[in-house]
Amino acid sequence: MTTTEVLVIGAGPAGIAAATAAAENGCAVIVLDDNVAAGGQIWREATVGEAASAHRGHGRKWRALERLRRSGAQVLGGRCVFSAEASGTVQTSHETSSGTLVEQFHFEQLILATGARERFLPFPGWTLPGVFGAGGLQALVKGGFPVGGKRVVVAGTGPLLLAVAAHLAQDSAVVSSVVEQASLGQLARFAASLWEHPAKLAQGVLYRAMLWKTSYRIGCWVVEAIAGSNGHNLSAVRVTDGTRVWTEPCDLLASGYHLVPNTEIAALLGCKFRGTFVQVDKAQRTSLPNVFCAGEPTGIAGLEAAMVQGEIAGLACAGISTTLLQKRVAAERAFGESMEKAFALRKELRSVPRPDTIVCRCEDVTFGSLHGYTGWTDVKLQTRCGMGPCQGRICGPVVEFLLGWSPVSIRQPLFPVPLQAFCFQDESVEIATTNEPIEEKA
Repeated sequence: MTTTEVLVIGAGPAGIAAATAAAENGCAVIVLDDNVAAGGQIWREATVGEAASAHRGHGRKWRALERLRRSGAQVLGGRCVFSAEASGTVQTSHETSSGTLVEQFHFEQLILATGARERFLPFPGWTLPGVFGAGGLQALVKGGFPVGGKRVVVAGTGPLLLAVAAHLAQDSAVVSSVVEQASLGQLARFAASLWEHPAKLAQGVLYRAMLWKTSYRIGCWVVEAIAGSNGHNLSAVRVTDGTRVWTEPCDLLASGYHLVPNTEIAALLGCKFRGTFVQVDKAQRTSLPNVFCAGEPTGIAGLEAAMVQGEIAGLACAGISTTLLQKRVAAERAFGESMEKAFALRKELRSVPRPDTIVCRCEDVTFGSLHGYTGWTDVKLQTRCGMGPCQGRICGPVVEFLLGWSPVSIRQPLFPVPLQAFCFQDESVEIATTNEPIEEKA
């Protein structure tokens, strides 16, 4: 058992800001993250092209990481939190050279900065090799996956599409088109609101300028991924605008439909929710007095919102006033709400899957096999949808969008943990190796 004054779960921008603020103001802080290095998805470390990354706007990342290092906060990477109790204990699994190690951490105050994940929506062919999540492909490229010269279609919805497309283009991919399902009217209203956020507007203009050769298709969506002559790898995608359908050749498809907050730990602890987001007060405190939450779990609003919320949570843990920062939170939250409206999913996407389209990739459950049930629990028991290794993180939001069923409970372990990790053998105990019966003693 390791004890700390402040425990931060998540080492993305929100977690970094929270840990830094708390540690700089005298708190003993431990940060846990399932990635090896701090930074989260948005600041994921690149293993190649470090010189190139210097001009990609990462100066803020390096400054934040250096400030975190100097603060004295202890960052423990490779820790996957699978259990949490409001009494003040979390458990993690940690892969070591000798196997999986289970560790326990006791906290006085907890900050949840667990971020968000991509929302995937199924369509025929979405399980073909060559079809990736938008953020997933970006992460692979940062890790060295080669995309130079490959034809890429980026499709789905949300600001992430342009960012991913721009980064892929910088890595010499041929981004043939960006396919955005939001309508022109929705995007026009969103663009108008960006005048209040000049930095975000400038960033969007920069991304679009980097993609000046790329078609930006508004009000369109992918309806099928097509395999090549070998019947396996992706060769093209079918796209529609609701009236006509056309085919676009490609080697890779990056598809993502905005983001889903990672709120499983908050739900497990018993925090109250505001819709699908964790409910917090002005100090980022949840309904539990010693638990705070910052970043995407409180509302999808981007990097600026995550960092200022993280700073507020860290200062609140240290007993420092956060009044001056709260106005910035309100402005960023308003931006998040406008973004949610702009990229709301259109109803036509519900009719894209065919009966034989896989919905639950872990358990190979098709869309057609989900019909005839009364809700999430019923379909889970009868088809095993949501019972695979991802524990419904992929298919849960899919089923919620397609059929309106939401998960009714969160249980530990949140992630699969080998049973062997909980076993302990004392070498001082003799193990009987003969077939002779062991004598019982009263």
